[in-house]
Amino acid sequence: MYPRAHRYARVVGRTATCVWRMTPDLVLALDEHLGPPLDSYVNGAQTWLTDDGPGGATLEWRVHPVARYRVPSGLSHYDVWELVVSELTRGADAGALTLGSEQRALDSLWEGLECFAAYDDEIEPAPLVAAASRVLERPPEASGLVDHERVGAAWEQAHGAVSLLDMLLEELRTGSTPA
Repeated sequence: MYPRAHRYARVVGRTATCVWRMTPDLVLALDEHLGPPLDSYVNGAQTWLTDDGPGGATLEWRVHPVARYRVPSGLSHYDVWELVVSELTRGADAGALTLGSEQRALDSLWEGLECFAAYDDEIEPAPLVAAASRVLERPPEASGLVDHERVGAAWEQAHGAVSLLDMLLEELRTGSTPA
């Protein structure tokens, strides 16, 4: 259990979250501070779990793919992260990364990073922002409470053809997911 200062009364299905837009520097920061992803998904998502949250809570770090993501030709979804990191580390242009048998821009793969408490742990946004900022050595671009169920359902209903990042940012801005 967390100290009282790090808990909040859950607001109907809302979870504290932090969001960053994807940049080459963010990819390299993730690699430096978190290492290789714990898991890579066919839909393009990359995930890590760390025990850096308030009171030792486990944080989930999730890189969200662009709408209509597709794996670069000739690669497995397990290969993409490491190849992107390798390309950026060697100084490749983020607009022309050599990935398998094609060149792809970073922004054709992922649009952003989200960090939230794993396992439905209830954490207030401010302590989450402080913890996540400490881990990545950079503050998030946006933070607050989101309804993951609503955002996920909208993304699935659109068969991945909508931006998860845009939906998260809209939730953080207004408290609701666009229809």
